[in-house]
Amino acid sequence: MKFVMSRAELVKLMGRIQSVVSAKPAIPILSNILVEAYADQIILSATDLTVSIRTYTDAKVLEEGAITVPAKHLFSLIRELTAPQIEISAGEDEIVQVIAGSSHFKINGIGKAEFPTLPDFTGANGFEMPGEDFKTLLAKTAFAAAKDDSRQVLNGILMQLQGNYLGFVATDGKRLAKVRAQVEMQTPLEGQHIIPLKAVEEVIKTLDGEQTAKILIGEDKIAIESGSTSFMTKLLSGDYPDIERVIPSSCTSNLHLHRDELISILRQVSLFTTDRSQSVRFCFSQGELKLLAASSDIGEGAVSMPVDYSGEYMEIAFNPGFFLDILRHTKDETVAFGMSDPYNPGLVTDKTAAQFVIMPMRIEQPAHVT
Repeated sequence: MKFVMSRAELVKLMGRIQSVVSAKPAIPILSNILVEAYADQIILSATDLTVSIRTYTDAKVLEEGAITVPAKHLFSLIRELTAPQIEISAGEDEIVQVIAGSSHFKINGIGKAEFPTLPDFTGANGFEMPGEDFKTLLAKTAFAAAKDDSRQVLNGILMQLQGNYLGFVATDGKRLAKVRAQVEMQTPLEGQHIIPLKAVEEVIKTLDGEQTAKILIGEDKIAIESGSTSFMTKLLSGDYPDIERVIPSSCTSNLHLHRDELISILRQVSLFTTDRSQSVRFCFSQGELKLLAASSDIGEGAVSMPVDYSGEYMEIAFNPGFFLDILRHTKDETVAFGMSDPYNPGLVTDKTAAQFVIMPMRIEQPAHVT
């Protein structure tokens, strides 16, 4: 194998796949990336056996072939080089040679045969949609997924297909995000699939929003193709919780909150919370919302903003970080907020079909704000 290509292009290509490579792989080969040179194209692949990425670009291929190279060492080296063009070659001895200007380097590689075979999606059903729309749907839900829950299914995002509708749901048991969009499909699909959070985060970070996203669904795996990059992942097995019973069907109090103003005062008052007490009281009174937080270690904070509330005085407590996450994933000037009492979840909605549910926190003692 031998090829010549732009250093900047190779850095860009490796940047797309670097984060998939395991820091502590189950088997040594998973710390390597597969480099293939065929038909004037360079193809890079990485996998952790659950999530895989393949990406390619044009290059001057002098000899076709393939080799796996330690990802960390190769990426670090290429990033530090200053020559505009790089020549990379490998022979039967599995030694990878990197030549950049007058600099020469050798890296021990491993043969392609030891690298895991990436999933095959030949004949898989799928659909297409604008890449930016697909990324937006994922981003508006992924933040609510669990990071390391013993219930494995919560460490993923539920994709729902029903006719020409595509929906995503994520929850960690304390908050929930649900979005839905209409998608034109040649063959309407039905089913539910749980995509691992790591795969979703890679798609959000790397997928080219200007390209069309093609989603292919296998029996136990899914692929997202966009431009020159393909994401592949195994699906999580198990039954996702019945989220419909968590989403409030009706709220006794409904009001509108100015998004930017609420973000500002929430950030201020959250400075008076601690890791042990991540709770802010939302105190609603006629025409006003007052936010309160207190910590014996730090002190107290109280901020307020006008709201269109006309009901009886009510206190309900929320984790400010969770509420801020929801507000950051809405784009409207105002959001609708519904609540019933201090013990049931609140519901945040915007002009899209998105629904955000946040569970209240226990209030030890009323604040008695007047």
